[in-house]
Amino acid sequence: MSELKRGKINQLERLLPEGLLVDAVWLEAHGYSRSLRSQYVSGGWLDSPVRGVYWRPSGVLRWEQVVISLQVLLGYPVSVGGRTALEMRGYSHYLYQAQQAVHLYTDRKLPSWLSKLTDMPAFIVHNRSRFLPALSGYSDQLSLDPAEASPRLPGALDIDEWGPWSWPLVRSAPERAILELIDELPGSTSFDMVDKFMEGLVTLRPRKMQALLEEAQSVKVKRLFFFFADRHRHQWLDMIERGKIDLGKGKRMIARGGKLNKTYQITVPEDMDAL
Repeated sequence: MSELKRGKINQLERLLPEGLLVDAVWLEAHGYSRSLRSQYVSGGWLDSPVRGVYWRPSGVLRWEQVVISLQVLLGYPVSVGGRTALEMRGYSHYLYQAQQAVHLYTDRKLPSWLSKLTDMPAFIVHNRSRFLPALSGYSDQLSLDPAEASPRLPGALDIDEWGPWSWPLVRSAPERAILELIDELPGSTSFDMVDKFMEGLVTLRPRKMQALLEEAQSVKVKRLFFFFADRHRHQWLDMIERGKIDLGKGKRMIARGGKLNKTYQITVPEDMDAL
């Protein structure tokens, strides 16, 4: 093997750890042409799970590795959120069924190859700025080196250290994740599911929750949050200053054919014990 080729492979080992993936644009920007990529795939140095995507194979490719690759190597401002983020914090034992998808939240369009990856849960992509301020500019602060301190992220985002390499995986904190989940009502989630998650959220941080509720633009999400919170009366609820949160005016029809909750002027399923 020529010294030049060995040098390129050594560089690739430094830039692209085993188990993470990148696209052809990333490799091209780092000096790896189409012909060189083809040679590496033929030689077993790289594998291509879908066209235009490459990784240094190491065991089975998991969804967490895909998301970390998007966040850290490819620079997408994307986070794990909603139900998935809550499950990552251990709240799924309140549910009767396992999650079959990974919920991602972003301010940018994610690459089309994401939906073509096989043998892993489906990725469901949400617009992160639908009802909370857009978040961006933190991807360049993330590092795969566990010796580097993780940055403090804005907007109630947390960083988990994932896998034996302690790679950073950005996800919504529970305070943000419950609002993201509520936003899916009444379409892709159920009142019963949200209620079970809220039942388990006994340690929400009131200051962080307060800030998010004040920033949130969706009247529906804020009213539903208080509706579910009232049902369980966790201690943190008394520390939320409701007067600073705009709940809008007028009625909102959320559950078709439901019962009007007079406190928050929203229709909810009758079995939710509307007040």
